[in-house]
Amino acid sequence: MNAAQPGLPAATAPRASLWRTALYKLRRDRAGLLGLAVVVLYLVAAVGAWCGWWAGDWALITGTKWGPVSAQHWFGTNIIGQDIFQRAIYSTGTAFQVGLVVAVLAVGMGAVIGAVGGFFAATWIDEIVLWLMGVLDAIPFYLMVAAIAFALADNPYAMHVAMVSTFWTTTGRLVRGEVIKLRGLEFVEAARAIGVPPVAIIFRHILPNTFHILLVQLTLCFVDAIKAEVVLSFLGLGVKDGMSWGLMISESTLEFLAGHFNNLIVASALLFGLVFAFNMLADALQDALDPKQVA
Repeated sequence: MNAAQPGLPAATAPRASLWRTALYKLRRDRAGLLGLAVVVLYLVAAVGAWCGWWAGDWALITGTKWGPVSAQHWFGTNIIGQDIFQRAIYSTGTAFQVGLVVAVLAVGMGAVIGAVGGFFAATWIDEIVLWLMGVLDAIPFYLMVAAIAFALADNPYAMHVAMVSTFWTTTGRLVRGEVIKLRGLEFVEAARAIGVPPVAIIFRHILPNTFHILLVQLTLCFVDAIKAEVVLSFLGLGVKDGMSWGLMISESTLEFLAGHFNNLIVASALLFGLVFAFNMLADALQDALDPKQVA
């Protein structure tokens, strides 16, 4: 019979890593997995549209004016005979293109600026960062888009620039607060003691420990970018060349009096499905990656 000897520490099971625990929690979250499955389905549709595997004839007139639902046209045709289903699938690619570009750039920009401000908190550098965030947050978003679109002379990427210019501040504030907490920990003090430059401390030691925040912010920013694109395209400030759900909804305003709502229903349903799925996924990621709950 083996008994623990007095004065010796009891054996303990190896502690699972935080990321492994978070992944385990995410796999048990049915709502999060459902959201992930729906997002993957949308992504497949978007990749197919980018590669030209389907929806390549979205701009062609393939039917009669306001054609009914049929085997050839699953959701009917619009006012000039274009297939609504193909236009909706092509618009999925547009939504992912806008969402990915804006989310990656805005979150990356917010992470860097927020980390610099947090690391140099209570200095003139931090004051400039806070001032910049306050100024950008004070400018109405759609006024910012209109101003940038005018300044860029109707450049097709004016919408992307406007979104990135305003969306990064949320991530910046979150990362700044997290960095202020992290910079006083032992591993940062040890790096300072051995002479590691501030830039290396920020990018090698501190920013990797904010990845759980950045991952959640990517999903939230992606959704915000898609919703903003729909509104901007509806107002004529968004997508210039191509097709999007916002343009389909804008086009549907010409069809209301004729009693045709297919454009509105299809575009709105696809937008709702993607936003709802991403929100479920973001909630699941937030719960799984919360350091307090994971620990």
